[in-house]
Amino acid sequence: MRGGKWIVVAFALTVAGGAQAAGDAAAGQQKSAPCQACHSTDGNSAVGMYPNIAGQHASYTVTQLKALRDGTRKDPVMSPMAANLSDQDIEDLAAFYAGQKVKLGSVPDDKVAAGAQLYRAGNSNTAVPACMACHGPDGKGNAPAGWPALGGQHPEYIAKQLNLYASGERSTDLNNIMRDIAARLSKAEIDAVSQYVSGLH
Repeated sequence: MRGGKWIVVAFALTVAGGAQAAGDAAAGQQKSAPCQACHSTDGNSAVGMYPNIAGQHASYTVTQLKALRDGTRKDPVMSPMAANLSDQDIEDLAAFYAGQKVKLGSVPDDKVAAGAQLYRAGNSNTAVPACMACHGPDGKGNAPAGWPALGGQHPEYIAKQLNLYASGERSTDLNNIMRDIAARLSKAEIDAVSQYVSGLH
């Protein structure tokens, strides 16, 4: 992707991210009971297909829950769960989970080199940028820009989302950023980088 486009996107996301209001974490904890079946009490899911939301930037969680509620992002499990959430519910839940600590996974030895290469340097042959350009060298993302934290995320969930972006089924990325990137990733690259970020810190 051309440098100018990245700058415009980063500016737009920074402006959008800065507009988010703060939620009440204590209220969010009280409202989190329906979330616990999939995301556990602290946001660290025990099932690989359900994301870890502990430690995720509140602004990103707010954006995604609103997209799920309003239909711009669709998921058979989460869309019905988000359907009746008010804006205040979403802000409160996001604040609560942002204050929890994500539990890091481990990276299989045979995935470390390939995953690190893609995450830290990208693939110049296929014009895939380094993942850390947006998500940070330690996987903590960029809250003002709206880019999520990835460190400690389940590899199954990451792989599923990359495939959804690649197919165009998920389209919550501004200016097709993730759809453009994911469409150029091979199955082996998706597997390697998904495994790598699980233990990234």
